[in-house]
Amino acid sequence: MTALQAEILVAGRAGHGEALVLDEPISFWGGVDPKTGRIADVRHPQHGESIAGKVLFLPGTIGSSSASAVLLELVRNGHAPAALVMHEPDAILLLGLIVAKEMGWETPVAVRLGRRRFDDWRGRSATIDAGGTVSMSTSA
Repeated sequence: MTALQAEILVAGRAGHGEALVLDEPISFWGGVDPKTGRIADVRHPQHGESIAGKVLFLPGTIGSSSASAVLLELVRNGHAPAALVMHEPDAILLLGLIVAKEMGWETPVAVRLGRRRFDDWRGRSATIDAGGTVSMSTSA
């Protein structure tokens, strides 16, 4: 098992699930359906895949001031990722987790990890504990 210490961006519940490593940055506004958790952007390489319950490795985001609202809706609808692993923090997106926490909803942990490590998690399951340790098992 491989384990790395990541920087906690927003504290939340520990997460475990299939790792979904996005090939390209994504816009949550219009790019992710908050009712289903599916990637709705037809131009995105992972179009149609669900982020719900997965450990989502984000190489970046495409800005929108509404990204936080989409992530908030994903949490409210039970379709949020199990955890978020970001290369570069997106304060607007992460605001959705902070607001969800303020509203009393359980939120996934969000951490920062260097993008060069993302491919290590493809096809694996990942666990992120509340202290920010990211670990993998050999099968998804």
